[in-house]
Amino acid sequence: MATRLYIGNLSWDTTEDALQAVLSENGRSVKDLQMVTDRETGRPRGFAFAEFGTADEAQQAIEQMDGMNLDGRNLRVNEAQERQPRGGGRGGGGGGGGGGRW
Repeated sequence: MATRLYIGNLSWDTTEDALQAVLSENGRSVKDLQMVTDRETGRPRGFAFAEFGTADEAQQAIEQMDGMNLDGRNLRVNEAQERQPRGGGRGGGGGGGGGGRW
């Protein structure tokens, strides 16, 4: 079990301090907390990532918090997954040009 968790379905009203307090209940040590915000507006995007001191603390947080109601929303708490590489790269398309008859 890893020590990094995904916390989803957060209310836009939930503050980082409030989430930190809930995550730290029962003596759990939260090493890092990142509430994700929209780049353009700065508004919360409704999810966060938390890193705990030990895998046991992370597992305890999942057991106690998954489905828990916080600020009117039922939280989703599970082990964070590695970010998948995005496809992309070059754009599509194009080709050449038409031409036509002269």
